[in-house]
Amino acid sequence: MLTSLFIRNVVLIEALELNFERGLTALTGETGAGKSILLDSLTMATGARSDRGLVRSGTDKAQSVASFYLSQGHHVYKLLEKAGIEVDEGEEITLRRDLRSDGRSKAYICDMPVSVKLLSEIGQYLIEVHGQNDGRGLLDVSTHLSQLDNYAAHHALLDKCSSTYRDWRAAAQKLSELEQAASKASEDRAFLEHNIADLSRLDPKAGEDESLAQKRLILQASEGAVSELSSAKMALSEASYIESQLGAALSGLEKVIDKIGGPEGAAGSALNDAVKSIDRALVEFGEARLAVDNAASYFSVEPSKLEDLEKRLFDLRAAARKFSVPVESLSDYRMKLSHELEQLENITHNIETARKAAELAENTYNKAALDLSKSRKSAARQLDMAVMAEMPALKMERARFETQIEENTPSALGVDKIRFLVATNPGSAMGSLDKVASGGEMSRFALAIKVALKSAQSSDMVMIFDEVDQGVGGAVADAIGRRLSSLADSGQVFVVTHSPQVASKATNQYRIEKSSNATQTHTSVAEIIGDERMEEIARMLAGDVVTNEARA
Repeated sequence: MLTSLFIRNVVLIEALELNFERGLTALTGETGAGKSILLDSLTMATGARSDRGLVRSGTDKAQSVASFYLSQGHHVYKLLEKAGIEVDEGEEITLRRDLRSDGRSKAYICDMPVSVKLLSEIGQYLIEVHGQNDGRGLLDVSTHLSQLDNYAAHHALLDKCSSTYRDWRAAAQKLSELEQAASKASEDRAFLEHNIADLSRLDPKAGEDESLAQKRLILQASEGAVSELSSAKMALSEASYIESQLGAALSGLEKVIDKIGGPEGAAGSALNDAVKSIDRALVEFGEARLAVDNAASYFSVEPSKLEDLEKRLFDLRAAARKFSVPVESLSDYRMKLSHELEQLENITHNIETARKAAELAENTYNKAALDLSKSRKSAARQLDMAVMAEMPALKMERARFETQIEENTPSALGVDKIRFLVATNPGSAMGSLDKVASGGEMSRFALAIKVALKSAQSSDMVMIFDEVDQGVGGAVADAIGRRLSSLADSGQVFVVTHSPQVASKATNQYRIEKSSNATQTHTSVAEIIGDERMEEIARMLAGDVVTNEARA
């Protein structure tokens, strides 16, 4: 509900602060006193398009601040949380709009700067203005679907439709992706097969690059190494006479040891040490010759071998550049390509599986959407009868109301497009409220619809009716007042009225007055109660001169 409205420098209002209660509130006053200023100020604060003409003459900025109290779990709290505005549920929400004389404006929610778009989005969940000059509420065709759904109260069908739609779109998206993949599969298959064949011929091994690089380094050094190794082998061969001499020396020493009776004693021990040393020298000499021969085997000069090795290295590195992977990863890359080719081979089967899943999901959604449509059509017939039942009492017995249901693009909300259509005279074509009805008729149609939708109406929604009593009086005005009062039983309704019958049904009443002096004109607003309120209603009955009969 709307708890307060603060206005500064809006048209004829210099500064004004009003506090409101639940129930039906009547805004009364002479024609031209400025009742529309309050509505313009409220819609400005809630994000409606506002003209710079609202800025009071002689000032550079108009300001309007509207405060609301909402029940726990209201949808607005979720929107604020999504926008990053921290508000505890149950805490008062303040909407503010500053409008400059150059047409620029700034918006705030709970003192945090926001876009006018967000302010308007929040505002549409807080107020409905039913009149010719506001495009929200029932004049906004996009709200008719939710109005009918709330009236039908088929929340389970809506949830089912929404969930099956998500499942269908997900299945359709998967099928589309597979079909797109299939359309380029032949090209991909040729690409994969060609590259796999190239890599298979190359047959790269893990660690091969490092091993080949080391072998190439050895082969490149072979020519010089062979010469040096040959010289070493020759030197060892030419030194064979030393081996013979050592052998002769060893034989002689062994004979001496035998002559002295063995290696015992100091002389025998010394001779034995000499024998061991010569024996070791002979062994080391033989091992040195074998080692040089073994080393030489690694440095055999084969020109074609180095050429083949370098070509292998070139091929491996060229393949690595082509596929943008390290040489050591070429083997893994070949396996990856083979896996992708295998996946392509399975794509036909996968597409068929996905197509069946998408068809099943679509059929499930269509069933849910059909059930929802049936429920809407049933609710629409009931709503039409309920609205038409209100027409005679509102002096619109010749008017017609119809809920039109047309086929729409499938969505999470089903396949229906809903529009409330009216006709004010017999034989005239049905059309939308803003195109067919006058200001007063539009407000009475809105009142009839809202009375019919009362059970589905949020108690937090502020409803404002402008010119609802235009061109009527007596019993019709009394009927309008009773319906407005009934509509306000569990919520908050404002009515701008010239009808005493309507004003008398209000819980609260505010009088708007205009006063002028030599230089300025001001509009003031004040709540009236008791005798003062009776005097205002008497004025509405009698006109300029309030009579005792009117007071009675």
